[in-house]
Amino acid sequence: MARGRRENSDDAGRLLAAERGTIRKEAPDRVALCYPSPYRAAMSSLGYQVIYRRINELSGFAADRAMLPDDTTAFRKAGGRLTTLERDLPIDQYPMIAFSVAYELEIAGLIECLELAGIPPLAAERTHHHPIIVAGGPLTFSNPAPLAPFCDVVALGEGEELVVELCERARDLGWSRDRLQAALAGRPGWYIPPHDGMVVPKVAAADDALLPARSTILTPHTELSDMFLTEAARGCSRGCTYCVMRRSTNGGMRIVAPEVILAGIPDHATRVGLVGAAVTDHPEIAKVVRGVVDGGRQVGISSLRADKLTDELVGLLARGGYRTLTVAADGASERMRRVVERSTQEKHLLESARLAAVHKLYAVKIYMMVGVPSETDADIDELVKFTGELVKLHPKIAFGVAPFVAKRNTPLDGTDFAGMDVVEDRLTRLRKGLQAAGLGGKAEIRATSARWAWVEYMIAQGEDKAGLAILDAYRAGGSFAAYKKAFAAHGSVPTGPRARVPSSRELIALKRRALDAAPPQ
Repeated sequence: MARGRRENSDDAGRLLAAERGTIRKEAPDRVALCYPSPYRAAMSSLGYQVIYRRINELSGFAADRAMLPDDTTAFRKAGGRLTTLERDLPIDQYPMIAFSVAYELEIAGLIECLELAGIPPLAAERTHHHPIIVAGGPLTFSNPAPLAPFCDVVALGEGEELVVELCERARDLGWSRDRLQAALAGRPGWYIPPHDGMVVPKVAAADDALLPARSTILTPHTELSDMFLTEAARGCSRGCTYCVMRRSTNGGMRIVAPEVILAGIPDHATRVGLVGAAVTDHPEIAKVVRGVVDGGRQVGISSLRADKLTDELVGLLARGGYRTLTVAADGASERMRRVVERSTQEKHLLESARLAAVHKLYAVKIYMMVGVPSETDADIDELVKFTGELVKLHPKIAFGVAPFVAKRNTPLDGTDFAGMDVVEDRLTRLRKGLQAAGLGGKAEIRATSARWAWVEYMIAQGEDKAGLAILDAYRAGGSFAAYKKAFAAHGSVPTGPRARVPSSRELIALKRRALDAAPPQ
């Protein structure tokens, strides 16, 4: 145990030494703010950083961070115990642990964090001697019910104001789990599993005056390496039927003024990421990007809409260090894009490829879904043909292809998973079609795993039984086979009108595929 703690402390010291903007605060009440993935992912999360700052802004409170180690197997073998970066204090010694959960497959990481802390994962097995366990984050916009077996409290939606209420009420109530649950039950933005069961209340929206969210800490040890993140807008006014953020909180997209965005960028930031569900829908996005680039900084944008790209904007992105122009089509054909109410059309994608070539960008990456309801082989064939038009305009096209996963609280909620054999057949058809058309060296397919998309689907469409299945699968090694067995054992079958469990034939056909990491929501 001592050796594991010592190694953890050494790693924390190295990470802290590389940070800029770390808040060092003495306070009578401290909360462990935990991320169920390693440091590189945690410190790339704008939401996690915002909650870190908000807690530290409260009088009498401080937030200490914790996250999964990079190699949990080695950490366990060394007898490691999960501790906070700031204090090297085991997280079970804090009165409350608050988790930020981005997507379904991170629930297993939450379980692992609790086990590494010596805390029973199941809320029913904990006593008043254990910390209060809270979860929030992007997952709560869709379906927090699988979190119910593990959490005492779940904060739903935008957390800037919820975290203030949470901390102050918990302190005033003596850090009593039962009293806190009773105080929050029935209040907007709070899901209390013992009180609400499987009826999930409406998500909360923060006051517009609290926008934009901005990075607190910059560090080279992240997926985005020293990039300062700031919102350009929050939410989305579009109506894509598969998307959790469609026409989201506070009635749609909330715009941040360019001068506010630019004034919030610190002088020491050399790379700036503009964040939001639909950044290029900002009516003055070119002005914002110009302000960043004219300041001698590199720029990144989380979401480029092909129908909003202009020569001016792409030129500014190229000046700001862009090498790949990434846009989303989501449907494999014009018909499929109409099915999901995606406004992107072929003409927009072609113009994106042309602009990328004009401004000498290395590649064009297009996000695509397969297995969308009503999709047929003809839609894939149309994509093959269309790719031939794209490569005439730009010689390097990459498709990022993900299986469609229906999410709760969207118009496509309850739609079944297409089937792993169907997804694989469509991907094979796409690859073979590109090869036959002589496009194999010009158009690359980067596909995420159909197996793990199905696991994500089972959780996304599941309820508390899905959470129990995650626990069993995690304890059985976390393999795909373990998840399949656990879902069956708990009867965790989605309740949608056409939901089904994949057949053994589908599973056998996928044994040759390597395990791909699922991208965060």
